Amino acid sequence: MAHVPHEVDAVVIGMGVGGEHAAERLAEEGLDVVGVEAELVGGECPYWACVPSKMMIRAGNLLAEARRVPGMAGDSQVVADFAPVAARIREEATDDWNDQVAVDRFTRKGGHFVRGRARLAGPGRVEADGQAFHVRRAVVVATGSRPQIPPVPGLEATPYWTNRQAVSVKEPPASLLVLGGGAIGVELAQAFARFGTAVTLVEAMERLLPEEEPTVGALLADVLEEEGITVRTAARATGVRHADDAFRLTLEGGQEITGQHLLVATGRQPHLAGFGLESVGLDPQARALAVDGQMRAAAGVWGVGDVTGRGLFTHVAMYQAEVAVRDILGRPGPDADYRALPRVTFTDPEVGSVGLTEHAAREQGLRARTGTARVPSSARGWIHKAGNDGLIKLVEDADRGVLIGATSVGPAGGEVLYGLAVAIQMEIPVDRLRHMMFAYPTFHRAVEDALADLGHGD
Repeated sequence: MAHVPHEVDAVVIGMGVGGEHAAERLAEEGLDVVGVEAELVGGECPYWACVPSKMMIRAGNLLAEARRVPGMAGDSQVVADFAPVAARIREEATDDWNDQVAVDRFTRKGGHFVRGRARLAGPGRVEADGQAFHVRRAVVVATGSRPQIPPVPGLEATPYWTNRQAVSVKEPPASLLVLGGGAIGVELAQAFARFGTAVTLVEAMERLLPEEEPTVGALLADVLEEEGITVRTAARATGVRHADDAFRLTLEGGQEITGQHLLVATGRQPHLAGFGLESVGLDPQARALAVDGQMRAAAGVWGVGDVTGRGLFTHVAMYQAEVAVRDILGRPGPDADYRALPRVTFTDPEVGSVGLTEHAAREQGLRARTGTARVPSSARGWIHKAGNDGLIKLVEDADRGVLIGATSVGPAGGEVLYGLAVAIQMEIPVDRLRHMMFAYPTFHRAVEDALADLGHGD
């Protein structure tokens, strides 16, 4: 490792997506930057989350499309093989979980890399790998998040999976219990099922994807069940046992379900403890690191990414990193703006959402109007036929006449979301949207029908 100066301009604690982006940008600007990471540079997304899981999903979608040929384009026989997926994850996505390419990219930009855990030791001081750094300008806290493991009796004593083990397998399990019906749970449940795994999906809340519109969870549950996945909602786990190479999950009421493996996908939580935040007046026991609009957490300290709790997404981390870098460099710019925060769950159909749901809008005291259209009733949806499940739902602030939320579910739900996100970000009046031309025949033409339905409810 090259010599690391002990008096530096900036130290970035945690080199996940947000920290890596901030560290590289500051190094490009000529600052003396130290980036510290105990695991892999790039963090969860490229090695254990976004990238490998989407490779699994892409492969599963190809199998599903091939199975849709009968009745539309002839006959088909599909033999699933997970080996190319596992090989692609190792060779293309993760370099067999080696981050040397990412480390080299950072150091080529002029940064100094330290492998290890870092902690704040007071204002302007960071300790890492037995070294102490005096920081002249900025400490960026980008310590990410970790799986949120529910306190189910017996769970901690079992060899359960998180997303890390799930995307690292070389062959799909014969059967899989998935605890948690959020984005990670439903994505991996569907992907494994398409490769022949018998999957049971268990969600404690009343519906899948509980943070989304209620109609979305119901639609997705129907799709998954049609594909052979057993979906159990409003089902709370009360105990877990592992014996004879099998998991036994007990549900409230006493029912027991079994599977070869258990994937715990009950969300993630910001990782604050153990980094010395208390030494600069911050609370390591807080739910998330509190930051202002310029991502400042304390004097000389900025926070970016999952640790801030403002949407645990790669795109949020990179966006926040840009805001923080600009502020560290003393350049004026607007505060972080989350009104059009997008999120996509990469199931089939894709679930894209931006802004507020109807429930969230009403909770904020807004007079919300909604409009809904079904994708199969659109021209493209009707033409698409097999695999055309989906809907568009719009949420309008009736007092201002602008969209404040939208949901796009369908074969290209995440892509259709883009136009809706622009409309919300730019506060384009709904009356102007109604007088747009919508290309025919497209999936996004269903937005026109949803606009026409605004004010008539669901």
